[in-house]
Amino acid sequence: MDGRDWNLFLQPYEQAVEELKVKFKTMRVELKIREAYAPIEFVTGRVKRISSILEKAKRLNVPSDQLDTGIEDIAGIRIMCQFVDDIHRVAGLIRTRKDLTLVYEKDYITNFKDSGYRSYHMIVEYPVQTALGYKIVLAEIQIRTLAMNFWATIEHSLNYKFKESLPEDVRDRLKKAAEAAAQLDTEMTSIRKEILDAQTEFEEQSNVVSKVLNGIQDLYFYHRVREAAQFQMKFNEKFEKEDYHELNQLSLDIQAAIGKAKKGNQS
Repeated sequence: MDGRDWNLFLQPYEQAVEELKVKFKTMRVELKIREAYAPIEFVTGRVKRISSILEKAKRLNVPSDQLDTGIEDIAGIRIMCQFVDDIHRVAGLIRTRKDLTLVYEKDYITNFKDSGYRSYHMIVEYPVQTALGYKIVLAEIQIRTLAMNFWATIEHSLNYKFKESLPEDVRDRLKKAAEAAAQLDTEMTSIRKEILDAQTEFEEQSNVVSKVLNGIQDLYFYHRVREAAQFQMKFNEKFEKEDYHELNQLSLDIQAAIGKAKKGNQS
């Protein structure tokens, strides 16, 4: 170890991870609003541990004064998707961004590793505003399905336990598990429309319930206690029957009652 101030060295990477997480989460929300579906399921991030940085530098023969250019994944972002097609959509969106620069890509989905590892990697340069000015840091963005991530997490843990020297039988079983995960992704893609339709219907039903209950609370706020109680009874009845068409109409009736209540307060 070269006696460097590691907290100071890692700070720009920590800032980059936090900023990129916020930006990709915002992308998810915006796509959800624009298209009613977001190809991003969720986003995580991490800064590599000092011990891992030193181990990788040793393995790759990276000099200690070249860590910021020789180790590309000190800052790491992971984007989870439901479907393989979503991965390529997200990668396309990242390529068009003006707040980062794409250095190169690694498609481990089309060209998966011998171990069975599948993921899509993008190495980017990201500018961070520090107290002393801009600093360009390298970051690795991994885009993968939930099935790919489950497999990769298990493989990472096993490699850590066996110090990168997995027993042959474990390696073979992991390859079979990777094939099974890939088959799962294929099957999920084949019923993508049915999955998305079911998710959309569930979300719409949840939104109707929330609108009704929030509307009833608003009526209590305007001291329309009797109306609120009547609507609550109607809600209980319709919800028990899972009659979401009637619940939607109930929501419209409640909004009309709130409108009258507002006018009554203003007069």
